[in-house]
Amino acid sequence: MKEVEAGILALVASFALTPAVLPILRKLKLGQQVRQEGPQAHLKKQGTPTMGGIIFLVAMVVAVAVFDRDSTRVWALTALTLGYGLIGFADDFLKVALHRPLGLRAREKLLLQVLLAVLFAWYVYRLVPAQGYVLPFHLGRLPLGWWYGPIAVLAILGAANAVNITDGLDGLAAGASVIAFAFFALLGLKVRDAPATVFALAMTGSLVGFMRANLHPAKVFMGDTGSLALGAALAGLAVVSGTVMLLPVVGVLFVIETLSVIIQVISFRTTGRRVFRMSPLHHHFELGGWSEERVVTVFWVVSALGAVLAWL
Repeated sequence: MKEVEAGILALVASFALTPAVLPILRKLKLGQQVRQEGPQAHLKKQGTPTMGGIIFLVAMVVAVAVFDRDSTRVWALTALTLGYGLIGFADDFLKVALHRPLGLRAREKLLLQVLLAVLFAWYVYRLVPAQGYVLPFHLGRLPLGWWYGPIAVLAILGAANAVNITDGLDGLAAGASVIAFAFFALLGLKVRDAPATVFALAMTGSLVGFMRANLHPAKVFMGDTGSLALGAALAGLAVVSGTVMLLPVVGVLFVIETLSVIIQVISFRTTGRRVFRMSPLHHHFELGGWSEERVVTVFWVVSALGAVLAWL
């Protein structure tokens, strides 16, 4: 079955690429810059190689090219994912290699993200007949008409930046993304959508291989190169499968993490008080005395519960 074989190849490629890429990142001195205002326990992570998202993105492309090179839907998803990965790469490179602390300007980053999301939504709208988006809990489909595109764009922007916010602890974003991609792989198998399944399993396998070096204590971080790409890939899968309305349920952890930042900012600006010890939420629990491993494990469970609820 080519879908499963794609996942296996991506896993093997990711395993093989990791020990090859890590020395290069170290030699180029592409090490993580840790914020001084963050949890003090994170200071020991200073200098850990970042931009490791390159590993699982290359592994995914290898698997897709071998097992579904003729599918326009797969290559649309791949182009969206790599496009967001390049945005993240530029941001990481400016921060780490050129020592520009803020990386890309917010306006530049947002403009590039919107442009890619619009192109993808337009292409998918032309490629796949718009039948509306599936509603949760068997409530049928929501006919959207021309709203199909704007909602797709918002989903891509939201998911990309939500995964980026979640990527703050060793293995957290990678593990939660594995669960979400596995959900879309199972969904693709159920409805016999081979292209979506190949892509989802390629992403799942490549991430599992990457996690060998990304679990605590992490030997490499995915950086914005990886986190922006992961969020865009998840949203892209939701768009092509008509399940955008399920995305907040599948990615409930990413939603919670993003809401914690929004709540913190609004509260501090309006009242001068913080709701959480630190946002995103994973830092709140860290500062409350939880170990990094405990936070990651509990958050993975939350992510898994979201995926199960979405399946139901």
